[in-house]
Amino acid sequence: MTDLTPGLQPLRRALISVSDKTGLVELAQALAERGIDLLSTGGTAKALRDAGLKVRDVSEVTKFPEMMDGRVKTLHPMVHGGLLALRDDDSHVASMLEHGIEAIDLLVVNLYPFEETVAKGADYETCIENIDIGGPAMIRAASKNHAFVSVVTDVEDYDALLSELDANGGRTTMAFRQRLALTAYSRTAAYDAAVSGWMAGAIEEAAPRRRAFAGTLAQTLRYGENPHQSAAFYTDGSDRPGIATARQLQGKELSYNNINDTDAAFELVSEFRPEDGPAVAIIKHANPCGVARGETLLQAYSRAFDCDRTSAFGGIIALNGTLDVATAEEISKIFTEVIIAPGAEDGAVELLAKKKNLRLLLTEGLADPTAGGLAYRQVSGGMLVQDRDNGHIGLDDLKVVTKRAPSEAELRDLLFAWKVAKHVKSNAIVYVKDGATVGVGAGQMSRVDSSTIAALKAKRMAEEVGMAETPAKGSVVASDAFFPFADGLLAAAEAGATAVIQPGGSMRDDEVIAAADEAGLAMVMTGMRHFRH
Repeated sequence: MTDLTPGLQPLRRALISVSDKTGLVELAQALAERGIDLLSTGGTAKALRDAGLKVRDVSEVTKFPEMMDGRVKTLHPMVHGGLLALRDDDSHVASMLEHGIEAIDLLVVNLYPFEETVAKGADYETCIENIDIGGPAMIRAASKNHAFVSVVTDVEDYDALLSELDANGGRTTMAFRQRLALTAYSRTAAYDAAVSGWMAGAIEEAAPRRRAFAGTLAQTLRYGENPHQSAAFYTDGSDRPGIATARQLQGKELSYNNINDTDAAFELVSEFRPEDGPAVAIIKHANPCGVARGETLLQAYSRAFDCDRTSAFGGIIALNGTLDVATAEEISKIFTEVIIAPGAEDGAVELLAKKKNLRLLLTEGLADPTAGGLAYRQVSGGMLVQDRDNGHIGLDDLKVVTKRAPSEAELRDLLFAWKVAKHVKSNAIVYVKDGATVGVGAGQMSRVDSSTIAALKAKRMAEEVGMAETPAKGSVVASDAFFPFADGLLAAAEAGATAVIQPGGSMRDDEVIAAADEAGLAMVMTGMRHFRH
């Protein structure tokens, strides 16, 4: 008697229907060598026959041809009965015998390339035609019946399947089938999430009744923010340059906090396009401790480092250009957790290889700060979803509200400070002088406290660098949201700032403007805020 208990299950017949034919022939050959009968459909069957393999068409089993341009081929009781039948249920076995249904012990399916089709910018009709129906239906049927059926949806599981068969005399274990079923259900869930997310965008439904999110495991992390928290990193399939698509050249595995901070650093430095000159951002605990432009990356790094040398130790460094040897050599003088850049010279890679704990990530490009997309955050009992903050302000968007207008130099620094403030936790105050931050106040409960802290940091910078006076004197200041009172503005004036950029919109704007005029400040309003919580 053959063992039909939900433990070890023999594999006699396989149905294979795949869009991604990577490794298809090799898998089918290996199955055939193990005495497993092959069923298939359309292009998959042709590929197997072309390779000299014996394969039956599903249409022979169902007695129906593929029809409606392939939309209908596997949606049939002869297929689903073979997948869903309980081998240890007498009534199920009787129904199979009565209707001539053959058991299918292995399903190998990967789905129509919907995500890839959308990513290529295909039109609505083409995207619709790339929504798989029969594939997900079969996957769910086989996964439900995993007590008896193995279902493989990922090419990377082919070798694991063959190893399982070899280890168990042509059979699979319950634990193995459970893992395959989990992967399969996750795949169909991710597929449906991709379809529903695309359709919401296609019909401009900003808040659909239900919102689905999906990801693919990129890395199991040692722990989360703290050692007692388990964690993992998932990618969403986007080709946006950044932490998810970066290639790690060296260094130990990234931690949860490394990934979070590196993402913050790269998104910030991507605000500064290469055509506008070299720029460097140094991040600590998701907040910038130094950001600067320069004639070279080396100069930009040195100026960013000078802003807060203490906090830069053990930080994350992001560059908007190719890392060169001179910059790499300067960075290597202190302990740095991660460097992320679009590229790196061979000499720089070789030099940094001596720093075994330093992670070097290359992205092959910068993120587009104006690109759309969703940002979401879990809260107790739900999820907050919003558009990505891709707000952009240019010279033409600025409204001068004070008697004195900013000079050209002040305007350049104001726009620089505004880009940095967008990436500072609110309440955010950023002092900038000559294209470099000189003081950053982040995450305080009151804006005046952020102003005070930023001014104190500027004083400490003077001490560390050896300046005669605080670099806040002659600087400009950005506030991520309006000043509710004049006190925060006056703190900036007392520190020596000469110009201010802020959204405006407070019921006390007139008081704040009057205070700026009295202090001799130039002030512009953007009409846009950048809260970052």
